[in-house]
Amino acid sequence: MTYTYQDLAKDSEGYLIDQSQWNTEIAWQIAQAENIELTESHWLIINFVRNYFEQFQTTPSIRMLVKNLQKAYGDQIGNSRYLQKMFNDSPAKTVAKLAGLPKPAKCL
Repeated sequence: MTYTYQDLAKDSEGYLIDQSQWNTEIAWQIAQAENIELTESHWLIINFVRNYFEQFQTTPSIRMLVKNLQKAYGDQIGNSRYLQKMFNDSPAKTVAKLAGLPKPAKCL
């Protein structure tokens, strides 16, 4: 069965309730709702966060996201300014939403 983002159960901030319903088409729809045009660079970070969640069963805070991106890809990608340009004011929250994951626990 094919779902749209609008069809799926979400919390009050738009995060998916059932992460198993996420797919790349849903991510595109979320991006459209957030006024983000996804590029290869966005997908690199979205997939990184999904892998992080799979490994640690939690969504990374911005501090952990930056730290782990620095380790994996260096300072150009692993810095908060770069992430803010790509994902607006709250990159950790926005990436989590695009990845179909819960809001990071340490984000307000």
